[in-house]
Amino acid sequence: MFKEFKEFALKGSLIDTAIAFVMGAAFGKVVTAFVEKMFAPITSLLLGGVDLTQQKIVLRAAEEGKAEVAIAWGEFITACIDFLVVALVMFVIIKAINAAKRKEAEVAPAPPPGPSETDLLAEIRDLLKK
Repeated sequence: MFKEFKEFALKGSLIDTAIAFVMGAAFGKVVTAFVEKMFAPITSLLLGGVDLTQQKIVLRAAEEGKAEVAIAWGEFITACIDFLVVALVMFVIIKAINAAKRKEAEVAPAPPPGPSETDLLAEIRDLLKK
């Protein structure tokens, strides 16, 4: 059982998946920092100083012992922008990978042609004559 688990754990696909997961988490942090620290200030400037992450619709104001109930639509928009940036980058990466695969397929040499049917029949005829 341990041997089977070791084979499973050391398969390339599992290791590749683990590496992709770690890189994806790090990439998510980079995208969030980009949106919050670079994109949001430009958006705020274009919207006249409005901080998008602070935008919300208050359904019930905070009262004694009760927290505010609000729809934080600005944070939702920011998360959507995060998603769009990640989706765009993934699209570009997949497009580049597919283009590289197509180039590999085009560059791969064709197998050498074998003898034609006529050549094979002539060879058989010559062998039968002997």
